Amino acid sequence: MTGAPVLEIRGVTKSFGELEVLHGIDLAVSEHQAVAVIGASGSGKSTLLRCVDLLEDIDDGDIFLDGEVITDPSVDPVAVRRRLGLIFQAYNLFPHLDVLSNVTLGIRRAQGVGREEAEATATALLDRFGLAGRERDNPDRLSGGQQQRVAIARAFAARPRAMLLDEVTSALDPELVGEVLDAVRELKAEGVTMLLATHEMGFAREVADVVGFLHEGRLVEVGPPEQVLEDPREPETKRFLRRLLAAGRA
Repeated sequence: MTGAPVLEIRGVTKSFGELEVLHGIDLAVSEHQAVAVIGASGSGKSTLLRCVDLLEDIDDGDIFLDGEVITDPSVDPVAVRRRLGLIFQAYNLFPHLDVLSNVTLGIRRAQGVGREEAEATATALLDRFGLAGRERDNPDRLSGGQQQRVAIARAFAARPRAMLLDEVTSALDPELVGEVLDAVRELKAEGVTMLLATHEMGFAREVADVVGFLHEGRLVEVGPPEQVLEDPREPETKRFLRRLLAAGRA
């Protein structure tokens, strides 16, 4: 791939008090790539995504979006977040708004899209993600999988430069996981640039162009999924995958 990465993380360190959660992270996401970060709970995956979306201040290093430093204190974090689409573990839909309003609110307020155009965009996306006919339902009438698909539609409606997916299936019952992963496959098929944290190894193997293994805040191995997941080089990666295999999750 040519040109500067869409997202680049250089030497990023983040601590909470005495606890160092990220240590010298280097990672790049090129145009149309899906980069998956895997690792045990507490390894720093969610913190990394929150740092990229400027929800957490980093202690050292830099993060670039389209070659521009976004972690400089002079940069407006709200403007940066408008160029990124972060999807949380717990949906974060507005409970008092119906599905259509949840999807259109951001593009109407942040991008100035008119109501008619915004609703047409939202309706098409909801149909695409299997939610046709649910436009006027409030979130509490939807399953967890349906709520997460609404969250994906909301983020994608803004056509972000890159999407950040933070363990988007972790809050779901097992029978609902597949429908959300299908929605992410749709994004991949469209060529959306994605950085995702996931504990779904099969999904990372299928969707990701690059997999990075995060261990105790350090990115110890990065490479194609077939190499990292099938023939890992680092002992920490091997131990992690052996534990998953023993638990029936690899």
